Amino acid sequence: MTTENSAANTSTYEQQLRDAMVERLIELGAARSPRVVAAFRSVPRHLATPEADMARAYDAEYAAVTKTDATGVDISSVSAARIQAMQIEQADIRPGMRVLEIGSGGVNAAYLSELVGDHGHVVTLDIDSDVTQRAKTFLNATGHRNVSVVTADGENGAPDHAPYDRIIVTVQAADIPPAWIHQLMEGGRLVVPLRMRGMTRTVAFVRDGERLVSDGLELCGFVPMQGAGENRVRLAVLHDTEGEEIALRLDGHPEPDTKALRAALHTSRAEAWSGVTLAGDESNEHLDLWLTTALDNLPLMAAKPSARQRGLVASASPLGVPTLVDGDSFAYRTVRRTDAPDRFELGAVGHGPQGKAVAEHLAEEIRAWDAEHRGHRAHIEVDPAGTPDDRLPAGRIVDRPHTRITISWP
Repeated sequence: MTTENSAANTSTYEQQLRDAMVERLIELGAARSPRVVAAFRSVPRHLATPEADMARAYDAEYAAVTKTDATGVDISSVSAARIQAMQIEQADIRPGMRVLEIGSGGVNAAYLSELVGDHGHVVTLDIDSDVTQRAKTFLNATGHRNVSVVTADGENGAPDHAPYDRIIVTVQAADIPPAWIHQLMEGGRLVVPLRMRGMTRTVAFVRDGERLVSDGLELCGFVPMQGAGENRVRLAVLHDTEGEEIALRLDGHPEPDTKALRAALHTSRAEAWSGVTLAGDESNEHLDLWLTTALDNLPLMAAKPSARQRGLVASASPLGVPTLVDGDSFAYRTVRRTDAPDRFELGAVGHGPQGKAVAEHLAEEIRAWDAEHRGHRAHIEVDPAGTPDDRLPAGRIVDRPHTRITISWP
């Protein structure tokens, strides 16, 4: 086979992979508008991860980790195409706009470049020079010239190119720095993976003066922000056997009695079932956000898959399982199959001296969600730190250094 024919075959194969990825994004509902579909069909994203198999690079759910810290925590990645499409749809980007991307890598900036067109401009920023160099290499290879790559702390935005019609944050943030609001046009949209009481949702906000008002949110997972805005969750380890670790992720929750909870984990299970069911493909993301709004002490329990396989816990999720803590006892959300095809009943598993009561309390709140809020979506508002309570919506307030975040429900 000649080199020319080999290159042509590779190009055809790559375009087939790209087209298949786009069809999958459409099926998943992540890519909806024709311009977003066209952008994802045009960018050769595999060039950003040359170390990965080409087919893997075009898997709609594949997130390529490009860097970890000394403790093994992922600190940089090329987000999955599904997540990128979802955020870009949330941002509602139009030709001629000025867009800031906080958290770089190159691929997302290329999609944004396609969407803003020749008369728009994209700034992609990252604190890590290794990451921005990768972005420059990728953008040079793909020929996207209307993108400025900046190495700086995302906490401060990119004032030299402000103001922006849109800001998209591609790292998990626990707070909204004032620079992001001030560099955003009035009525502009900020899309950010915001962590609230341990739960991360990518929220589309609209600027209304000094506050931000949500206009949609989606479940997501992102690497944590670095630099001045870094605010990682703490872990309360309940089981530390290698390969089957179990811990509570604390994000502003009361300090637990870890010793007592470690002992509680090894007591008999107490179950409480709510009578509320979900379809097999129905997400529990809105339930979980309701639970963290309604309950004061609800960290997330993270458990390795082996912990579930060994029977130490009945549920495990990469995003964490809502867990109600009450002194020396706790209970976490779980499900069980029902007699109906593809239906699962929600309930709770409790441990400790008060495990049964705590599990019943959690099941009661699941029933409250089903009766009062099942069809609803949370409303998120961000106001400056120091805003008096009487000027905030009724709901769960999350206080951060820069802002007061309120989660409320209809």
